[in-house]
Amino acid sequence: MDANRPLLLFDSGVGGLSVLDSVRRILPAAPIVYVADSGGFPYGTKTEAELAARIPALLGRLVERYRPRLVAIPCNTASVIALAPIRAALDLPVVGTVPAIKPAALVSKTRVIGVLGTLATVRQPYVDRLTGEFAADCLVLRQGSAALVQMAEDKLRGTAPDPARIAAELDLLLAQPGGDRIDTVVLACTHFPLLADELAAVAPRPLTLIDSGDGIARRIAFLTTGQAWPADPRDDIAVFTSDLDIGALAPELTRRGLSRIERL
Repeated sequence: MDANRPLLLFDSGVGGLSVLDSVRRILPAAPIVYVADSGGFPYGTKTEAELAARIPALLGRLVERYRPRLVAIPCNTASVIALAPIRAALDLPVVGTVPAIKPAALVSKTRVIGVLGTLATVRQPYVDRLTGEFAADCLVLRQGSAALVQMAEDKLRGTAPDPARIAAELDLLLAQPGGDRIDTVVLACTHFPLLADELAAVAPRPLTLIDSGDGIARRIAFLTTGQAWPADPRDDIAVFTSDLDIGALAPELTRRGLSRIERL
């Protein structure tokens, strides 16, 4: 394995930077290509057929260009809809993600769990299967929010989220029948950990917020055990799939070591 072959992280937007943070902590020497499918954003409002057609083809082009050693798809929506065709299309390891219902069930005291994700993710039968397998004794309530996705994107561009808007989105989950007993909320979208502090600040009571970032990073570390990493610092790459003005994003990208910006 060439030490310079990167990890490729793929997300619908900049939400996957929350997972990149986890990967950096565990694998600080790993070269990174971070891909934001800005041309397809947002995923949560698109149909399953649209995403299943778009994502594998796009990843095929990315793999051909960047020759990664592994592809990680932090995006819950992309994973629950397109992971099987992605793995069929790519001849290399692919790490997906699913809503963190299993760890949420392990920590919930009230046995009532909230799942906060995109509209496309929360309606998937896969969430039913995860609930049946890992949280059968829990009441699992779901809420999709496109607004929180956009607020996370805007936050990384320097616009502070409006606490009232965040509270209103959270209340759509907590106001459901049984929602007054939720003690654990699964952040089932990579964008939402970027708003974890804001969500905690507006919550009417303490809530345990759980996401999949560290789990994805540990899986990547396991699959690359024993592989070489570059000894010298490198310029990691952020790739966008549209002519997006990334000027406002540049400080956040640079802070995470993504000093080269490219367009697919």
